[in-house]
Amino acid sequence: MSTLRDLAEEHTGLGPADIDHLHRLAGDWQLLSDLSFADLLMWVPVKAEPGRPRDFLCVAQVRPTTAPTAYQDDQVGKIVGGPEVAHLDIAFTQERIWREGDPVWYGDTPARHEAIPVRLRGQHDREEGWSEVIAVIGRDTNLSTARTPSQLELNYLTTADDLAQMVADGTFPPPRHPGETTSAPRVGDGLIRLDASGKVTYASPNAQSAYRRLGFNAHLVGEELSTLTSRLAADPLEGNDTAEKILAALRGEFPPRQEVEARGATVLTRALPLLPAGVPIGALVLVRDVTEVRRRDRALMTKDATIREIHHRVKNNLQTVAALLRLQARRVDAPEARMALQESVRRVASIALVHETLSMSSDEAVEFDGIVDRVASAATEVAATSTAVKMRREGTFGVLPAEIATSLVMVLNELLINAVEHGFPASEDDDIEEPDPQREAAEVIVSAHRFRKQLHVTVADNGQGLPNEFQADSSGRLGLQIVRALATGELRGSIELRNRSGGGTEAVLVVPLGKR
Repeated sequence: MSTLRDLAEEHTGLGPADIDHLHRLAGDWQLLSDLSFADLLMWVPVKAEPGRPRDFLCVAQVRPTTAPTAYQDDQVGKIVGGPEVAHLDIAFTQERIWREGDPVWYGDTPARHEAIPVRLRGQHDREEGWSEVIAVIGRDTNLSTARTPSQLELNYLTTADDLAQMVADGTFPPPRHPGETTSAPRVGDGLIRLDASGKVTYASPNAQSAYRRLGFNAHLVGEELSTLTSRLAADPLEGNDTAEKILAALRGEFPPRQEVEARGATVLTRALPLLPAGVPIGALVLVRDVTEVRRRDRALMTKDATIREIHHRVKNNLQTVAALLRLQARRVDAPEARMALQESVRRVASIALVHETLSMSSDEAVEFDGIVDRVASAATEVAATSTAVKMRREGTFGVLPAEIATSLVMVLNELLINAVEHGFPASEDDDIEEPDPQREAAEVIVSAHRFRKQLHVTVADNGQGLPNEFQADSSGRLGLQIVRALATGELRGSIELRNRSGGGTEAVLVVPLGKR
């Protein structure tokens, strides 16, 4: 299904600022839908020839969580015109909320139509009074379960009418605060209505329960909410901050959300001013008990810190092992044994790199490019060759899970060492003072890209290439045996070594990135 932006750009003449405003409205209008007990449909006028009747396109829809829907089928993408949208046309043209009219039927469902103009206020509104209606919200209520409304429903509907007028005035939705997510308390979590003086005129049962968790056992109605919240908060600074945000909403501002902690409970609050026709008449405060959510967050933070500490200790232990192997290598006289121990040092050190990175990460994944660059740099420093080999990386590995990164770094370490040592082996000519230009241009390239949930890695050099009789499967080299075992076993991928057409060798590794 096409998005709001796609539909608006394709079928209407709305500009980027208009569409951004509609996006903000769609991010906040669940509140209005739930308070209205009604479906909301966002209608925008379709581009048409001059003189033709105006048609409307539905670009977004939301259903109430507090009442049955009036529409079983999605209306997004539907274009309507004629008598069916007369109420939308009146609201759009006359720039007013339309409430007159008899109920209509959608199949067997009776519904009441209302239309709310969506106004985008310009930056010079206060100076010039300029504003523009860019869309219409259809508020359609399912009447099949109509009954005498309760006190809760009456307060919801009154607040919904105030917010609807703010939509028509262009003062709702509010601008989003930097770093603020779309997650926020909803009507069903708890609703408190304040009068212009900041006293509670209505509190839903869930709102009353949330404040009871904070330690207030009396009824909220009649209480000055900012003073009460400040008094209940365990942290006086936090309580004062929350109280200031409530007072800011009473002044007509849209403050960011705030959490309050008291008696081991945590309540998330969101204060919204009520400004129908630009007149501040009070505020709406939504509250949500997030005690269990924050408890789980703290548990996860503790777990993450423990895991990072474990990775840090594993890294230290591996570095200790590498140091012991290095010390042992210095005491061994046999060249082959010394070389084997030195290779083991490099392998252990490459694994330690992964754990070092994980010890600084908040999850079990690593940014792998930095690890590859460090392993490549180390390979050129320790490889047994006198040729100056240039290392270069193309593409990006991106973020990889730890179970892939640990094995992959060992594979790349072996491939890079092999590319340097066997692609550009030391020779008797290394003592000649005049350098060979061909050998000066020695290069190893590590390239990586992702394709169809696979990571494709190539380690290529421009060295002397593989011998004619070389068979990777039957090679007795320990490094190649490690590469083959890890590539096909731990990584569940494939590895191929071959000569390049332009000279040199390349190793092609394919690693699946799906669920393991």
